[in-house]
Amino acid sequence: MLPDRPGRAPLPGLTHAGGSPAAGSSRGELEPFHSSLILFLGRAWDAVTDPAVGFLISKSPRRRLGKLIPWIVSSTPFGVVFYCLVWSTPSDTMPVSLKFLWYLTMYCFFQTSMSCYHVPYSSLTMFLGGNQRDRDSATAYRMGVEVFSTLVGSGIQGQIVGWYHASMMKSCSVPNGTLYNSTFPGLTDTLENTRKAYVIASVVLGSLYCMACLILFLGVKEQPGPLSPLGKTQLPFFHSLRIILGHLPYVWLLGGFLFMSLAFQIAQGIFAFFCTHAAGLAGRFQHLVLIMLVVASLSIPFWQWFLVRFGKKTAVFVGLSLIIPALIVITLVRHNFLLFVFMVILAGCSMAVLYLLPWSMLPDAVDDFRLKNPNYLNLEAFFYSFYVFFNKFAGGLSLGISTMSLHFAGYRASDCTHNPSVILTLQILMAPVPITLLLIAMAILRFYPIDEERRKQMRVEMEAASNWVKNENPGETKP
Repeated sequence: MLPDRPGRAPLPGLTHAGGSPAAGSSRGELEPFHSSLILFLGRAWDAVTDPAVGFLISKSPRRRLGKLIPWIVSSTPFGVVFYCLVWSTPSDTMPVSLKFLWYLTMYCFFQTSMSCYHVPYSSLTMFLGGNQRDRDSATAYRMGVEVFSTLVGSGIQGQIVGWYHASMMKSCSVPNGTLYNSTFPGLTDTLENTRKAYVIASVVLGSLYCMACLILFLGVKEQPGPLSPLGKTQLPFFHSLRIILGHLPYVWLLGGFLFMSLAFQIAQGIFAFFCTHAAGLAGRFQHLVLIMLVVASLSIPFWQWFLVRFGKKTAVFVGLSLIIPALIVITLVRHNFLLFVFMVILAGCSMAVLYLLPWSMLPDAVDDFRLKNPNYLNLEAFFYSFYVFFNKFAGGLSLGISTMSLHFAGYRASDCTHNPSVILTLQILMAPVPITLLLIAMAILRFYPIDEERRKQMRVEMEAASNWVKNENPGETKP
């Protein structure tokens, strides 16, 4: 997840965050266009791999270690290697075209490895045993640890990025208001040090990646259920797709998740630019991001209690509403770090809802499908793969919206100060656009049919199905 976080660093060997080449064209550095193209093509490839991996998992047999865990374990070494290679810089003498292909290939391989890890890992929630409340509790723990892991990753890389942005802004002190040119030796040294720092950070994060996989392998056992035997699905791809997208609760949930994810990712994606160029907080945005992630991590237990007490749909509406006043105040205030801290605390509480509630509501939609379609088994990974796909699709769409909007507003990365139209565009992308998307998401989820009454009914039906299977197979033992 870290490469998609706000304030992420550019790929080593590309250009400075400010946009001007760091070491001159003579060294074969990639231009900002190449960086944007790599990210766009990588996300397009990722959009293809998620459903494909989900279908392959659904078609895979159950082995001695299970059906999902072998995918997770086998993909981990590849994910670590390709992640480190993404941050490694080829030789400076390599032509620009080959360097472009290097980064694009490593990025696509990394995204494929992450799909092979994340889709079965997310689907594993359905096979941990227990009742609905146990599963919701496991989802809360999973998302809380996921936010915490994002916080750890941001602590490793985010502080480097913040220092990097601050050093670049110091370069804007020259009289003509632009960055130093590429012959300035200090900038070249900064780039070289940054390259090494990101390689070290990638090795550290890769080690944590392996440790997490080892803990999962040793501590988690798959528990098949009466309506989910963890076998091979016999349906072809497009038939499976038509059945899944024909399930209305899942479609409503997908639509709401898409718009709320798009709203948050647009705001996150431009947060660094907004703080630097519109809010007058250059070099301090990384502290705000860390505060937001800490609050989001600490808020998840509260929202877990809230959804148990008042229901999931109510928790979604209340949680998403919290960020609306925060975005409005952030857009209107300048040079007030303390007020920004209070607003990102409020935004962090709302972000916890985005992390928790959609993933807590998805198992209910899958249960509803399994009860209504008992003959279509073992499609859980396919459900989760499209959920992951829509989340990543929202990330790619948010990147395109932000990039095109700033382009038409006249944004130039090499400028230290920007014209009023760029500032206005940043303000619009920071508040009116996300707020509109959040309202659309809440309107869609208003029609989501699985409320607490339906959840209780499903629990009774699942218990009845389980008892029926036990009576039909009295000699069956639990794996």
